[in-house]
Amino acid sequence: MTAPVLVIGAGPTGLTAACALWSLGVPCRVVDRRTGPGTAPKGLVLWSGALECLHRLGVARELAGQALELTGASYWSNGRRIAGARFGGLADTAFPGPLCVPQPVTERALHARLIQLGGGVEWETEATAVSVHGDGADASATVRLRSADGEETVRVPWLLAADGARGPVRDSVGIPFEGHTFDRTFLIRDGLLAGAPADAEVQHHISPDGVLVIVPQPDGHRIFFDIASDELTEPPSDELLQRLLDERGPGGLRLAGTWWSSRFQVHAKVAPRFRAGPVLLAGDAVHAHSTAGGQGLNTGVQDGYDAGWRLAAVVRGCDPSLLDGYEAERRPASVRAVRSGDQQTRLWLLRHPLARALRDAALRLLSRRGVLETKVVPLLAQLDLDHSASPSVADLDGAAGAPRALRLGRRAPDAGLTPVQGRALLSLHSHLADGRHTLLAYGGDTVGAQAARIQGTLRERGVADAVKVLWVRPAHTAHGRTGVRPAGLEIAYERGGTLGGGASHWFAYIRPDGVVG
Repeated sequence: MTAPVLVIGAGPTGLTAACALWSLGVPCRVVDRRTGPGTAPKGLVLWSGALECLHRLGVARELAGQALELTGASYWSNGRRIAGARFGGLADTAFPGPLCVPQPVTERALHARLIQLGGGVEWETEATAVSVHGDGADASATVRLRSADGEETVRVPWLLAADGARGPVRDSVGIPFEGHTFDRTFLIRDGLLAGAPADAEVQHHISPDGVLVIVPQPDGHRIFFDIASDELTEPPSDELLQRLLDERGPGGLRLAGTWWSSRFQVHAKVAPRFRAGPVLLAGDAVHAHSTAGGQGLNTGVQDGYDAGWRLAAVVRGCDPSLLDGYEAERRPASVRAVRSGDQQTRLWLLRHPLARALRDAALRLLSRRGVLETKVVPLLAQLDLDHSASPSVADLDGAAGAPRALRLGRRAPDAGLTPVQGRALLSLHSHLADGRHTLLAYGGDTVGAQAARIQGTLRERGVADAVKVLWVRPAHTAHGRTGVRPAGLEIAYERGGTLGGGASHWFAYIRPDGVVG
């Protein structure tokens, strides 16, 4: 049987989408022109929003075991520390701070998980052309694939393109790439750095000649610089990197071994559309970021997860209009992430003495008032996204009875729970972490009876594996005895009474991404 979804690209974005599809009961075919999982440690930092997606797929804990927990960031100008921000203070998440995990580690973990779920990747298989046929419910995509076995033309109901900034799909379906490229060349190097501080703080050294960023890794450090644009393509020499390190660094740092280096251009681009009928585009195929803040990998992982759960739902019978929310939600998130990286990079590259002095003064003030931690860090974490304007979220009659803590289009809040029946999970977020569609039913025995009937209907429709019902009884009933105990229904008492918000009963739909839908 032909898989209903073809995923082009097996980087973090494509693998995330494929794992989301398989975990929700939808097989997909994955192709990639490379010979195997990536080895270049391009992306390095995983923030909370992406880590929650990876946790729903079952790989975040494995990654955390191989990661370095970053403690904060500091900013230096003219050899003096002018600002700093601590990491690890984000509330209401199992991942309160960023982790440093080289991209190949993430790719290998996702690839292993995909195989465990029943999927795989067809390596050395390249998509050379894509065309769209029909429109509406009858639309499909035709893809020409080339591999060592020859050429193949396949027609699929749905196509997810995660084939990178230079991939053919975006151009094939007529979507441009809008934005700009910085007129500086950036040099990057991973390896040992003798004399570096022992703590796990990211340092930004901003000089009139350019920037030096030092990022601690689990087994070494990453450094990168900007220089005047050149036409060279080979990796930078250690001699050049050491000279720049001496000129811009705090002193006493020596390159002690290099295992990867490169030179690259920094772009700030976002495609105007993320979809062309049955073709959805994700990751670097539709947004290109500055390295500042490590947003590219994170935004791509969240694109992949969002596209994956939506496509799985539509393949299994949900209204295809659910896919209208993909571009409506992911493009604004991408624009915000690209803009954030662009602004940081521009601040690094200021040359005029007055502009530099104003920047330094502003950073000092923002640091002193804690704004870097309360505003900038949550922006980088990408947990606070607002999807309330999306066409795929909508209130029903009676929504006014739901607590104010459940905001439509926003991430569901956490709440302490005491299990009665089902798995021994002690919080709402732990129930949502399996990445299924969840109907949250709050109230007494009458609500429980309704929840039981819904659970039975889900089983009859054959979707109980992708949708679950969680009945939460109010805290003040914790010493009562419920007579409603249907098989498969998860029941818990709320601890503390904050989730109820004064309402006696309500129902809410929580999407696989943890957003109130």
